[in-house]
Amino acid sequence: MAGPDHVLIVEDEKLIRWSIKSRLEEEGLAVSEADSGARAIERLTDEEVDLVLLDHRLPDTTGLRILERMREDWPDVTVVMMTAYGTVEDAVHAMKLGAIDYLTKPVNLDELVLIAHKALETGRLRREVHRLRSERREMHGEVQIVGSSDAMREVLDLVDKICASQATTILLEGESGTGKNVVAKAIHYGSPRADRPFVTITCSALPETLLESELFGHERGAFTDAKALKRGLLEVAEGGTVFLDEIGEIGMPIQVKLLRFLEEKTFRRVGGTRDIRVDVRIIAATNRDLADAVATGEFREDLYYRLRVIPIRLPALRERRDDVPLLAQYFIDHFNRELRKNTTGISPEAAELLAAYDWPGNIRELRNVIERIMILENAARIDVRELPAAIRTHEPPAAFPGGPTGAPGNEDVTLEQLEREAIGAALERAGNNQVRAAKLLGISRDTLRYRMKKFGLLERG
Repeated sequence: MAGPDHVLIVEDEKLIRWSIKSRLEEEGLAVSEADSGARAIERLTDEEVDLVLLDHRLPDTTGLRILERMREDWPDVTVVMMTAYGTVEDAVHAMKLGAIDYLTKPVNLDELVLIAHKALETGRLRREVHRLRSERREMHGEVQIVGSSDAMREVLDLVDKICASQATTILLEGESGTGKNVVAKAIHYGSPRADRPFVTITCSALPETLLESELFGHERGAFTDAKALKRGLLEVAEGGTVFLDEIGEIGMPIQVKLLRFLEEKTFRRVGGTRDIRVDVRIIAATNRDLADAVATGEFREDLYYRLRVIPIRLPALRERRDDVPLLAQYFIDHFNRELRKNTTGISPEAAELLAAYDWPGNIRELRNVIERIMILENAARIDVRELPAAIRTHEPPAAFPGGPTGAPGNEDVTLEQLEREAIGAALERAGNNQVRAAKLLGISRDTLRYRMKKFGLLERG
């Protein structure tokens, strides 16, 4: 059980220290004293202090200099300044250095008690926020970009440069399952925006009217069901990052509004008349060839070039075969923690087969394969016999959950046909259970339903 909050009184007049100490101890607080700046530094070094009541004038220094030192060495300690010689300039300076209040002597002890409790509560909240932010950074730090191939080193170098830059628009291009979501998170959590929100929206998962409301928000009464004002994701993410996945699927009306936002950094809620300005980084991702979509008139050329300020192409897994064993081990370690298993790794023979396979579903397919093996098997390490037949025989799966299914080299098969076959096969394996089929495919249920509707498969779900 935690002890009482600890207050340090830094005051050179003994009688004032005694009266404040007595009153605070009546409140159940632990109190220590210092009659000089040097003694205050000793106390802060040797003791766990929650709040400092700091006099402005001390025999050997000033309270402001002590406050400056504290901001460097003890930034989490809350400070309230006290002085009989206060000026507006001193108060402003103290607040800029982090003091949360400023008292003029002679101090009213009842007032001081109220301010002390408020300051201690503020300190607790600050520490809790710091703890949560640290946990969030640690959690997302585990979602790392794995790879040492030349192709991935180029990606990693570019991500590092973006993290250190002020770039606000990035476009991630690559096949489905190449890790665009992971790269987007790496950019956000590796940047100064890490303490601000990271929000994701899958553009293909929502009808156009709902997508507009989700992005920009709406005013009360903007449409039939708008019973209250709603802030959109662009407002919610103030100071942070908005990840627009499957950006190639948005319709022309939304494209126009998104272009205006990217150019002016302002938008209006649905039904609104006031421009709202926000500071967010936009990371868009697509598995489509947007240049082709521009050529066919499905995507605005000006929006395409506005999004493509900094493009990052994520290579397919077959283009970075040297990374396959690294990724496999990464997923083994992940599922060891999640499933409480003790699989040590993968045999050289199995690793060779994994690297030789073409991985039409990219990293998502590899993850699914490792997960399935570790759920069904209890081997100390993954060997050839645990691998799916398609990988052992170097043939593409008849119905890979999460990737296209047609045989390589068949130039008559379109991407849409492959996608339709994969969805149909996943539904068949899942007994038409959409939740299970979506999990097999590595997508959300909303995205699955959107694609089922697109391919006329919704009635079978």
